[in-house]
Amino acid sequence: MTPSASPAYRRLSVEERRRQLLDAALSLFAHRAPEDVSLDDVAEAAGVSRPLVYRYFPGGKQQLYEAALGSAAVELQQCFDEPREGPPLPRLSRVLDRYLAFVDGHDTGFSALLQGGSVVETSRTTALVDGVRRSAARHICRHLDVTDPGPRLRMTVRMWITAVEAASLIWLDEGKQPPAGELRDWLVEQFVAVLTVTAGRDPETAAVVGALTGDDRD
Repeated sequence: MTPSASPAYRRLSVEERRRQLLDAALSLFAHRAPEDVSLDDVAEAAGVSRPLVYRYFPGGKQQLYEAALGSAAVELQQCFDEPREGPPLPRLSRVLDRYLAFVDGHDTGFSALLQGGSVVETSRTTALVDGVRRSAARHICRHLDVTDPGPRLRMTVRMWITAVEAASLIWLDEGKQPPAGELRDWLVEQFVAVLTVTAGRDPETAAVVGALTGDDRD
């Protein structure tokens, strides 16, 4: 009688193994503050040994955290990557849906990241976060059909992004209330409101508001 064949073992490539370790680290950092996650925790979550984690991340926890944060930053930037089709405000709503879903799925890690003060926070991690903010501002300006915004419009967009971050932190602190859809709509309304205030001082922003109002009437 021929014995049943056991499942074939496939050795992971270097990139696959690194991705596995990063995924395990991201899962832990999403729901626990960085200082509460050890390399042993990551090794256990990935089902590997601690020396193997060190083999791929010889800089230890700091290197692993920065790599995981970089991966999360790419994912967060992709939240703002919306096709330029249809009116801008519905596009912004879809962007916020993805953004709030990210916040919901990375609650503790998101709070630790934006509030700072972590023992593993460095100038590199701060630069990664700032890079996400700047990328978000560029995406939003493109959705407004503005490729080279003036200082007032640029500042207004960046101020609103800061407000979105603050609202997200408060939302987590308040037990994710109001519901995400209600928060999204409120943030879109705030975006129009701050643009309208700036429009009273800046012709460029006034033109943007006019276009948004025209879209809403379509």
